Amino acid sequence: MTPPIELAQQIEDLALRLVVGDASSAGDESIWLPALQKIQRYAASLSAQPVVDAAQAVINAVAAGESGPIVLQEGIANLQKALEQQQPPAVPAAAPLAQDQELLSDFLVESREHLAAIETQALALERDPCDSEALNAAFRGFHTIKGLAGFLELWDVQKLAHEVEAVLDRARNSQLTITPDAIDIVLESADYLRRWLAHLESRLQQHPSSPPGNGRNLLEAIHRLLKSEPDATPGEAAARDQTEAEKSAAPPALPAAAESQPAAASPAPTAEARRSEVMAVKVDTAKLDYLVDMAGEMVIAESLVRHDADLAKVGSPLLQRKIAHLTRITAELQKTAMAMRLVPIGPLFRRMARLVRDLSRQFGKQVEMETQGDDIELDRTIVEELADPLMHMVRNALDHGIEAPPDRKSAGKATTARLLLRAQHRAGQVVIEIADDGRGLDRAAITAKAMQRGLISSADGLSDSDVYNLIFEPGFTTAAQVTNVSGRGVGMDVVRRHIEKLRGRIEIRSTPGQGATFLLKLPLTLAIIDGLVVAVGQERYIIPLFAVREMFRPKPETIWTVQQRAEMALVRGSLLPVVRLYRTFRVEPHSQDALQSMLVVAEVEGQRFCVLVDALIGKQEVVIKALGETFNRVQGIAGGAILGDGRVGLILDLERIFKEKAGEAGY
Repeated sequence: MTPPIELAQQIEDLALRLVVGDASSAGDESIWLPALQKIQRYAASLSAQPVVDAAQAVINAVAAGESGPIVLQEGIANLQKALEQQQPPAVPAAAPLAQDQELLSDFLVESREHLAAIETQALALERDPCDSEALNAAFRGFHTIKGLAGFLELWDVQKLAHEVEAVLDRARNSQLTITPDAIDIVLESADYLRRWLAHLESRLQQHPSSPPGNGRNLLEAIHRLLKSEPDATPGEAAARDQTEAEKSAAPPALPAAAESQPAAASPAPTAEARRSEVMAVKVDTAKLDYLVDMAGEMVIAESLVRHDADLAKVGSPLLQRKIAHLTRITAELQKTAMAMRLVPIGPLFRRMARLVRDLSRQFGKQVEMETQGDDIELDRTIVEELADPLMHMVRNALDHGIEAPPDRKSAGKATTARLLLRAQHRAGQVVIEIADDGRGLDRAAITAKAMQRGLISSADGLSDSDVYNLIFEPGFTTAAQVTNVSGRGVGMDVVRRHIEKLRGRIEIRSTPGQGATFLLKLPLTLAIIDGLVVAVGQERYIIPLFAVREMFRPKPETIWTVQQRAEMALVRGSLLPVVRLYRTFRVEPHSQDALQSMLVVAEVEGQRFCVLVDALIGKQEVVIKALGETFNRVQGIAGGAILGDGRVGLILDLERIFKEKAGEAGY
């Protein structure tokens, strides 16, 4: 750390306090005296005698009751002049990027974690200003960021974090009341620090980027907030300043160590929390992905060895036991590697809380967000990809779905609306539910707009699900006017594309006047799947096991033809559509006789149908491989996998296959 830079920051802060102050507060020694004493002590620790003398002159003027605005301005100017004479100019802001890049990368990661926690605690404080635990946690977050930024000479970041820390510290000492305005400043400060982190990350990656500015307006708002509450007594302020001066005078390593310790007023972490901190290790995500990929390749290699025909001829019991042992170890390694990719969805839900808070205030609506299933874990890639779709759907719920308080009251509802985000496991998938108790989807408005745009000729014969799915068409909107949040018809088509890219699907349920529910059904992971391997001619296909309900060989009375065009199978008293897989993919089967084949009963989106295949090979856990851009748009295929015998099997997209069959047959 370059000490004069910190001293220059303190003097600049003093000048800023005078700018946002007024003549009546200029003579208040409880405002100026502690700051001047702090500057003097710090200057003395640096042997900056001209600054010490200049500070003493202003202190004497304040003590003599001569601290008008002009006197203070002249005193601050003398302080700045003395500092310039004492030391050369400060290091430019870009200097930290020339330091240890690994250290700066760690700072970016850790600071983002702190800012995410700060946002969550700030929203909790807005709901309950007396929540001391949330207040202490937010204070610790800014306190840590301030210390780390100071160590790395990121002065703009350190300055703002220090000022917000002062606001929260006064709130902890019951000298400032937590109001919505205070929460606004805390959240705006977190946003400003995020912009700084994004700028630093771009510079670190050698991409062009401009800093977000010095945050002067935000600092002025913070100082106005501090002035709006009774100040601490000079003795209390001086005591806090003495502590800060001692920290500032300490060697760089010592403040850095001190920042890592929790504030004295905050509760000590539990033994379990300390153990988790010790055991946690930060790993580069690229390395983690490579480990997962290599574990998948090892599973494939082990399967190839285990199913090798030459090995089967050996017939050695000892060798078979060794192969079985290798299989168990490989399976455990794969499970562990896959578990490392899984992250809880709770942090993503909590990010939506800020969006709900900001939009509800913007729209003048009262919305209470509730989350359930925060501990449900999903593949890290899925969680990252879900951020944008979830944001679009929450925006639409607040803008279009939830009514204004007067409208809710006239409809006999509570003025405070409810928005639910819930995650749960269901049938080998993770289902994410976005539900509100607003007005619901308007079927008549949707069909009218769809007919106007030529998407449909008539609503006759369309189910509610078919009508609701029209909102995912590009450019489709029923909004009467465009806002800066929604109404342009951009968003829901993006949502569907994102979810389909993740091998998921969306279901909509709506009750007029009671609300709407969107269900995002997603695979647990993108890298592995339990599948039923089937044969059609010389080809191998994999049916996701979670969609399989039963398998059997049909009898003569099983297969029916309806109206000479749709083939159906009678299964447990119900007629189910039959998809002949060899026709779908145009391959030559062993036999076209259904009685010589096998029927696999599958279920997607609550609809059951039968898949006709030549033979069942068995269940297998396979590692999903992308087929690349060339085969990306092949209908009915979700990916590929290398089977135990070294052959490639294609993973079926049953939803697409069923929709195509239903469209051809007209049911």
